[in-house]
Amino acid sequence: MKKTMAIMLLWCLGIGAAIADEVPQVANVLARQTFSLNGQWNYIIDVQEEGYYDYRMNPTQWGFFRNAKPQKPEDLIEYDFDKAPTMQIPGDWNTQDARLFFYEGTVWFKRTFDYHPTNNRRTLLYFGAVNYDAHVYVNGRKAGHHIGGFTPFNFDVTELLKDGENTVIVKVDNKRHAEDVPTQIFDWWNYGGITRDVLLISVAPTYVENYTLNINQDVRKKKGFYTIRFNAFLNKKEAGQIITLSIPELKVNEQLKTSDNGRASLSFAFPAKRLQLWSPDNPKRYRVEISLNGETLVDSIGFRTIETRGKQILLNGKPIFLKGISIHEEKPYGGGRANSTADAHTLLSWAKELGCNFVRLAHYPHNEYAVREAERMGILVWSEIPVYWTIAWTNPQTYSNAHRQLTDMIRRDQNRANVIIWSIANETPHSAERDQFLSRLAQHARSLDNTRLISMAMEVTSASNYKNRLQDNMHEYVDVVSFNQYIGWYRDVNDAPKMTWEIPYDKPVIISEFGGGAKYGLHGAKNQRWTEEFQENLYRENCAMIDKIEGLAGTTPWILKDFRSPRRVLNGIQDYYNRKGLFSDNGEKKKAFYVLKEWYEGK
Repeated sequence: MKKTMAIMLLWCLGIGAAIADEVPQVANVLARQTFSLNGQWNYIIDVQEEGYYDYRMNPTQWGFFRNAKPQKPEDLIEYDFDKAPTMQIPGDWNTQDARLFFYEGTVWFKRTFDYHPTNNRRTLLYFGAVNYDAHVYVNGRKAGHHIGGFTPFNFDVTELLKDGENTVIVKVDNKRHAEDVPTQIFDWWNYGGITRDVLLISVAPTYVENYTLNINQDVRKKKGFYTIRFNAFLNKKEAGQIITLSIPELKVNEQLKTSDNGRASLSFAFPAKRLQLWSPDNPKRYRVEISLNGETLVDSIGFRTIETRGKQILLNGKPIFLKGISIHEEKPYGGGRANSTADAHTLLSWAKELGCNFVRLAHYPHNEYAVREAERMGILVWSEIPVYWTIAWTNPQTYSNAHRQLTDMIRRDQNRANVIIWSIANETPHSAERDQFLSRLAQHARSLDNTRLISMAMEVTSASNYKNRLQDNMHEYVDVVSFNQYIGWYRDVNDAPKMTWEIPYDKPVIISEFGGGAKYGLHGAKNQRWTEEFQENLYRENCAMIDKIEGLAGTTPWILKDFRSPRRVLNGIQDYYNRKGLFSDNGEKKKAFYVLKEWYEGK
């Protein structure tokens, strides 16, 4: 009875119901008026979820989110954020506190800061990503709740902030569950924490929440003109607002008026000879200014087309072979969640040195810095949501979660010219329930953005002796047929020259994964597992094999660098690392790097 009353009281105090409003994701956060909350945050490890219910406390002080302090000497409060250690945010807790290396559970974070809100402005509290389940409190009151470890979210906290000292407390829980996305089992490290930027965003009461600017691919280039399409979305349904689109270098200056739903659209013809299209060889971007009521958002946007024709992928109307590599969002040297432009630049520079014009950002949306840096460097991107392996296909909440992550991934990066593929899944076992789940995701992605291709990493399901046939009902819903294969790692490498492949669909083919493991510096015979020579020979045989696949339009071998994985336990070799990288976890090149580099040079 006492416990029930306590829970009811906690609900009344704001634990159960959000006081602030969660607002749709705000586009182009980097161009807005922001106040950074990055830096040192205090943290308390809460193994048994004491932060929500310590019945020995005064009822008015329950919960870590209250940040309570003793008011008189006899007060009993068994936590103190101000005496707790600090951790760098953004960052993962696994590599910043040795006690938390394998930890999956709850950690509470607290940041106190001075802030002076501006009159007639709204303030949004923005998180680039929190892994995985986040409850957010501002000055002891609940701002909101978010589930999903790799996409941004924000709350309107205007009414919760004070002029002067403020406190944000976040309960972060990275425990895995069967109904989650990703589900309980996955082959990467479950880095917990506030892993990306935390910002306060100042906005006008009415502001441009999101926008798209691209070449309308539904209208073919005619008589030397492209059709440019611009859409703007306000944060509220408000008619009559005047939005200005300016592209100074192209001498574009257009005004458009919002309709009753708070949206405005514009299409106009532009001479093709005056428009430099974005490509890996010429990653041209234009300064774009979007203005409303005297406030201007600035972006750098490239224009390009991407489509398929039979078994070819066409970039700007010309066939392209995607020379790619898969990448996990892990720091270049020694592990830990990557979270900066510098991290992204190092990883992408390694890909460029390999000869890549394309990267698969596996198996979840990577940091916005990574996508933007790839765009600047002229690297095409496959972006993916973590619908991975054995998802709970029949659970409505699981689908809703995946749907939300897909939406947020697209909303964030829909103006990045280098993103050419939205991927909806990886290595999912076949079933009618899976097909229904994934087909809905594919249709949703296409409804949000028809200027990019849809794909997913399939598995070869029909194999007889040395004949492999791809059969997947999802071929109807994707533009590019992609599949993973590990000849040489899960099957004898000597089988590679004997293999034949049949892909019975008139669509381009990407080999989304192939490869094998090697520990850097371990040498031996080419048939000795874990040696660099074994991996080198595996790559040589695989490159020769997949060269024969009809319609091959690209590859993204697995993987750029070694990455942490709790599934990889072989002492002295893996040591909780997946060793399939062409670089070691410390950035050293393995011999297979040079095999793939040479193969790409011939493409």
